[in-house]
Amino acid sequence: MTDDEILAEFRAADALLEGHFILSSGLRSPRYLQCARVLMDPRRGARLAEALVGRLPAELRESIEAVVSPAMGGVIAGHEMGRALGVPAMFLERPEGVFELRRGFRLAPGTRVLMMEDVVTTGLSSREAIAAIGRAGGQVVAAASLVDRSGGTAELGVPFHPLIRIDVPTYTADALPPELAAIPAIKPGSRAAA
Repeated sequence: MTDDEILAEFRAADALLEGHFILSSGLRSPRYLQCARVLMDPRRGARLAEALVGRLPAELRESIEAVVSPAMGGVIAGHEMGRALGVPAMFLERPEGVFELRRGFRLAPGTRVLMMEDVVTTGLSSREAIAAIGRAGGQVVAAASLVDRSGGTAELGVPFHPLIRIDVPTYTADALPPELAAIPAIKPGSRAAA
């Protein structure tokens, strides 16, 4: 899939939103990609995951033994990546504010894991997920996401493979441009802003 075809999938799902959004990181943005909407169609989710798997280096693809994603946003994306790779897919939860595997999910020591996100903005939750996978015995060999909106600045400590990179400006709440400050802010994500 080309970048234009990928964006067409988001537009077709009404998942590319315009307005004033508060991101999970606490930053503000005039555009928001609601991956839950694009993944609500299983066929679309499968197409996007297969496109991402096709962009992974062959030696990496063949080495992955499991996919682990952070809940909530990464659950469906991770499941679709597991299906596309033909490996188990699990997810992390934060029952006490720190990611951990639950629900009987287990990683054998040294299991080679792809950590899968829906969207990466600052990389904070990705780094927290990678640390949790390590505590659970897994070895994160790479990270992936449907969207990298970090402007290429997210440092995850492992090779990072996004399906698409979208450069959308972000601002702190006290440094909004006037046109954004004039619009009421909404929080469309699944996690309270930092």
